[in-house]
Amino acid sequence: MPRHKALAGLMIAAGSAAGAFLLRQRTAQRTEKADVHFADGTMVSLDPGNADADALLDLARTALRSARA
Repeated sequence: MPRHKALAGLMIAAGSAAGAFLLRQRTAQRTEKADVHFADGTMVSLDPGNADADALLDLARTALRSARA
């Protein structure tokens, strides 16, 4: 009986981890943002709606379209 409980616990943990991974993948695909990395190691995240972010996102979309063609 303890072996069945351990197996059930392991299966629940694996299912939870897989669910969390899939949820993260799904939400990450919907969000666009621009991350700007500088030479000194700092980073700035620009959210959509910001004029600079929109310009960078348009350039990125154009680059991806041309790379896929």
